[in-house]
Amino acid sequence: MKAVILLSGGLDSSTVLYQAKADGYECYAISFDYQQRHRRELQSADAIARCANVKEHQVVSFDLRQWGGSALTDDSMDLPEHRCVDQMSQDIPITYVPARNTIFLSFGLSYAEAIDAQALYIGVNALDYSGYPDCRPDYIQAMQHVFELGTKQGREGQTIKIVTPLIDLKKTAIIELGNQLGVPWEQTWSCYAGGDVACGVCDSCQLRLAAFAELGLNDPLLYQNQNFR
Repeated sequence: MKAVILLSGGLDSSTVLYQAKADGYECYAISFDYQQRHRRELQSADAIARCANVKEHQVVSFDLRQWGGSALTDDSMDLPEHRCVDQMSQDIPITYVPARNTIFLSFGLSYAEAIDAQALYIGVNALDYSGYPDCRPDYIQAMQHVFELGTKQGREGQTIKIVTPLIDLKKTAIIELGNQLGVPWEQTWSCYAGGDVACGVCDSCQLRLAAFAELGLNDPLLYQNQNFR
């Protein structure tokens, strides 16, 4: 059995890759260089793919800076920093990239059908405080219907299944699962800012640090600042 895994190099997608391995799939990873704010996450994606001994790792390049719309694709927009969890949960943040998962899933679907894969794994999480609209169960259900109707495999009764192992898990539970699966956290990257050392103050760093701390564990990444709230 074959599975395509959408791999950003972050905590969630790395856990999903290791879960796909544990589920018995031959794994094919796909990552995206969409001219995001930094390339650091792609270095981690490559490192994680190597650690997991994936069959193949594709990197697809395209440019979403042309129309911006997100702090991750427009350097003139400041990243949110030093926000508490309650602030993060109030609205969809400016780090949301318009329709990003729809784009990613479309590339992943094409790749999966081309190699005759049975599944596509994605690390979406509906409980994440960012509340991105394209990480929610109703969105995934709708995209599964697209997979059924929009492909040869789907029309022939062999629809490629979207697998979302983390969709109902808290960040602490994701870390616990990753520990069970042997995910090398030191190779992952979550920081929105990029750089040689994670900033420790963006939303993604704050959520990651808080989850490790809640579990009484040390995050092996280096941070400029670890005063999470």
